[in-house]
Amino acid sequence: MAFVIGAIRVKDFAEWKRGFDENPGVRQRAGMKAYQIFQSVDDPSVVVVCAEFPNAETAKKMLESEELKEANQHSGVLEMLDMHFVERVDAAEV
Repeated sequence: MAFVIGAIRVKDFAEWKRGFDENPGVRQRAGMKAYQIFQSVDDPSVVVVCAEFPNAETAKKMLESEELKEANQHSGVLEMLDMHFVERVDAAEV
């Protein structure tokens, strides 16, 4: 499994989240398996999404897709701040 950890700046978190929730098909068609959403405690316009994909290539294709670009525009994404494609090498609960 591969993950994309991406930070974005949004116009309004509630507006962005509503748009995110209204478009599950975008994520399903792209092969996304799961996600977690985080919001900066210092700047509420900064959102970090950690999404799980079958592989990094699938994740990269989603981020380059016109469908995602359109969804981002409609939901108030102002800019993509940072993207990292990673694979889990260890995990534990403590």
